[in-house]
Amino acid sequence: MKTNTQSVALTIMGKEYRIVCEAQEEENLIQAARQLDIQMCKMRDSGKVNGPERIAVMAALNLAHELRAAKEENAALAQNLEECLASLSNKIENVLENPQTS
Repeated sequence: MKTNTQSVALTIMGKEYRIVCEAQEEENLIQAARQLDIQMCKMRDSGKVNGPERIAVMAALNLAHELRAAKEENAALAQNLEECLASLSNKIENVLENPQTS
């Protein structure tokens, strides 16, 4: 099966990178590169982190931390939803098994 890939030019901290990706992923890749560029430029401009390698590592750690926190929040929300659905299902079963006459 042939995939529809293309080359995308991304600029991060003033350097251009060409990345090959599937056509449907282009916009996500561009947005991710913009987010990374913003974070790396902020770090560079703050003067607290020196050197492009250290900036890249710190940005990667920050983004990985954000991703981990989002995954944990998503898991908690999924658990909460599962509990609410189970409770709702029990209530529906109780009403169906014990109908009250009006």
